[in-house]
Amino acid sequence: MTDATDTVLADQYEAHPYPARDPRDEAKRLIIGSPSHLAEIDHWVFQAARPRTAPLRALFAGGGTGDGTIMLAQHLARDARPGHVTHLDRSAAAQSIARARAQARNLDITFRQGSLLDLPGTPDRYDYIDCCGVLHHLPDPAAGLQALLSVLAPGGGMGLMLYAPHGRTGVYMLQDALRRLAPPDQPAALRLDTARRVMRHLPETAWLRRNTYFGDHIDGGDAGLFDLLLNPRDRAYDVSALAALLHDAGLAITCFMEPMRYDPTLMLPDPKLRARLATLDPIERAALAEDLAGNMSTHVVYVVRAAEQRAAPDPMDPAAIPIAREMPALEIARNIRPDGTLPFVFDGLRVPVAVPPLASAILRLIDGTRTVGAIAADLAARGTTPETFDKSWRQTYDALSATNRILLAAPV
Repeated sequence: MTDATDTVLADQYEAHPYPARDPRDEAKRLIIGSPSHLAEIDHWVFQAARPRTAPLRALFAGGGTGDGTIMLAQHLARDARPGHVTHLDRSAAAQSIARARAQARNLDITFRQGSLLDLPGTPDRYDYIDCCGVLHHLPDPAAGLQALLSVLAPGGGMGLMLYAPHGRTGVYMLQDALRRLAPPDQPAALRLDTARRVMRHLPETAWLRRNTYFGDHIDGGDAGLFDLLLNPRDRAYDVSALAALLHDAGLAITCFMEPMRYDPTLMLPDPKLRARLATLDPIERAALAEDLAGNMSTHVVYVVRAAEQRAAPDPMDPAAIPIAREMPALEIARNIRPDGTLPFVFDGLRVPVAVPPLASAILRLIDGTRTVGAIAADLAARGTTPETFDKSWRQTYDALSATNRILLAAPV
């Protein structure tokens, strides 16, 4: 399951750990992203049904310099949630940076050096596995998925990120150009010097100049430039190809991140076109959204074994606890415009999201501890009928869970 290109890749990440990180920055900020945000795992993987008291055993397979590892470990520590995070990467240099970041935060993380392809046969099992930016570099991504599944505990799930083609327009053109000017058999330092020179003289017509959906070649340092343009193996998956890869592995997608980005109705208000959309299955709709938007440079998905797929959480359950992801719900309420919409921008795609008139009052009561029933009772005391609350909450939840802003918390 390895080849000569794989050896070149290993040398690349040893010389240029990716992404470039300085452990001293941990004193200033926590890098937040998807997948592997704890609130997302609770909601999108475990459907808000796995108790907070259940220990979460998490593996970051190909964790690099540790962004996701640090984020989840910090979330578990912050919320006093039981569990443990393991970071696996074959680059000693990347491990060193991730370890220093963990030490800066006094986080208890297990670090293991090695390849995810060596996981089969190992005894540990994990409730959640993160694998970001790795599968598309492997000789056989399907074999990589099977290696991950071999250590996924029953009922567990994974958060994956793979490159997408349309939003990376220009990347593969420059990769081809640099293979001619700086072939992989040259020393890495020489190849990097060539890449810098090419970027200084890149024609205005080059598609990479026009692509604003990522910035590794601009602000990612040597590691970012090398990873983007000099990578010896880099495969992008459109929605259909990704869905097929996961289906063949026996996996079901519980969520594309963010779900709203994959809804083509946002870009096609024409009634006749929407009638056609209604005939498409979810993967066809997501693929159409990708083709129309043209700005997706990665796909982030949460997946579970198809045989273990659970029903989506019920936001109408009076015992359900809504929680805001990162931006406080009160702040979301303050951003509602006079026309009853919330402005969202997905990599340049501007989407006004309509919410009902009662949304502001509902959001102001979401604090991560109140149940839906308690919120309904509070508003009922102010004169809101149960029917009005149910309709308004359903509309608010549907809109804001689709933007990954309001989720349902794990039960106590």
